[in-house]
Amino acid sequence: VDDVELPECGPRDVVVDVHACGICGSDLSFIRMGGLAGPGQPMALGHEFAGVVRTVGSEVTGVAVGQRVVVHPGDDDLGRIGTGAPEGGLATAVLVREAARGGRLFAVPDGMPIDVAALAEPVAVGMHAAERVDVGVDDKVAVFGCGPIGLAAIAALADRGLTDVVGIDLSATRRDLAEQMGATVTVDPVAQNVWRELARIHGTTTEMFGNAPSTKGYIEASGSDKVLTEIVDRAGRHSHISVVALHYNPVPVNFVNVLMRELTIHGSMEYPDRFSDAVDLLARRDLSALITDRFPLHRIDEAL
Repeated sequence: VDDVELPECGPRDVVVDVHACGICGSDLSFIRMGGLAGPGQPMALGHEFAGVVRTVGSEVTGVAVGQRVVVHPGDDDLGRIGTGAPEGGLATAVLVREAARGGRLFAVPDGMPIDVAALAEPVAVGMHAAERVDVGVDDKVAVFGCGPIGLAAIAALADRGLTDVVGIDLSATRRDLAEQMGATVTVDPVAQNVWRELARIHGTTTEMFGNAPSTKGYIEASGSDKVLTEIVDRAGRHSHISVVALHYNPVPVNFVNVLMRELTIHGSMEYPDRFSDAVDLLARRDLSALITDRFPLHRIDEAL
C-alpha cells in the first residue's frame, strides 16, 4: 500500500470516498503477471467498489456531495478504473474521470448496505453470463464454478424465474451459497459423477452418439480447462455454452462435437447493457451472503 497524492478533481470529474471494494480473481492475476503498467511501475487495483461522493466537478450533473454511489469501473469507451488505469478502488478515495459523460455513478438504494452495493460489479458480470447463455425460463441450466461470478449467474437465472439450475463446485461452502442464491440442487464433482448426476437431475435426450443430459445451457465459471473440454464433449444437441471464466491458455475443443451437435459457444465479457440492472437485482434479492470476510485496507496482504 502506497501513500499517493489524490489527483485534482477537474470540472468533469468526481471524487468518491471508497467505503467497500471487493477483490477480484483478476486482481490476483494482475499481481502474478506483474500488472499492465510496465515493469517496475505500480498498477492501481480494485474495480468492485462503492462509496460516498466527496467532490463534484462544475460540469457534472445528477450527482451530489454526500450521495452513496456504486461506481461503474468502465470499459474501453468510458475508460477504466482498477484494470490498468491510474486509479483503483482499493484506496481511500478515487478520482472518477469524465463523470460528466454519465453512466459512471449509480445511486445506492436507501437501506442497502454499502458493502452489498459494492457487489454490483461482480453481480453484473454474472448477470451478463446468464444473458449470454441464451435460455428460456423453462430451460435447464448447469453452472460450473460457484465463486462470486457463478453465484451471481445463478441468482440472475433464479430472478428470471428459472427453476431447474444445477450448481457444481468443489467447495461445500460455495454449494450451500449456490442453493441460497437459487440453485435447485448442487453437485460435488469429487464425491459424485457430474455427468451422471446431470442426466439424473435433468433427464436425458437421445443423440446420434448415445444419450446426453437434457441440459440446455452451460455456464463455465470455474476456470478449469478440463471442465470446458468436457462440456463441449458431453453437451447435448443445440446446447448453449457461456464462457465467463478466464482461461489463459489454449483449451482443446472437439469441433466435430460443435458441428454435429450444433453447439453455440458464447464468450461473456463484463456487463449487461444497463449496468444499473445489477444494482436493481441487489435491491430485489438478498445476496449479502456473498460477502464472507471484511478487511481494513491496511490488511490488504492478508485479504489477498
